[in-house]
Amino acid sequence: MVDFLVLIQQNPRVSIIIIALGISLLITLVNYFFLDKEKLRDIKERQKSIQKQLKEHQKAGNHEKVLQLNKELMGHAGEMMRHSLKPMLITIIPIFVLFAFIRNVYAETTIASSWFWYYLLSAIAGSILVKKLSKLP
Repeated sequence: MVDFLVLIQQNPRVSIIIIALGISLLITLVNYFFLDKEKLRDIKERQKSIQKQLKEHQKAGNHEKVLQLNKELMGHAGEMMRHSLKPMLITIIPIFVLFAFIRNVYAETTIASSWFWYYLLSAIAGSILVKKLSKLP
């Protein structure tokens, strides 16, 4: 374990990128097994359809229909959030524990004040990449 920590501290930029990619992969795996992918795809397709209708009714000046479609769109957004809640609850506590560990490990490195930004950018890029490869909605 000590050798592992020394390795992390000797290569802080590379190690934080690897850790971020690992966490992104873990979150994607949890989402893959706990999300109803078909239902989420259906909701996204419905949202795209509503957005298209919204543009048409906005151009036509039909404000009542625009309000009705906006309300329906918000309902779908809430439904998507409810479906995403279970995987988020499964991953949030381990991630908080891991962040406390990471903060302590990187406190004595050259990226002590900026490790979070390295993590964030790497996690965003990794998440996009892993989602594309796994074809999650």
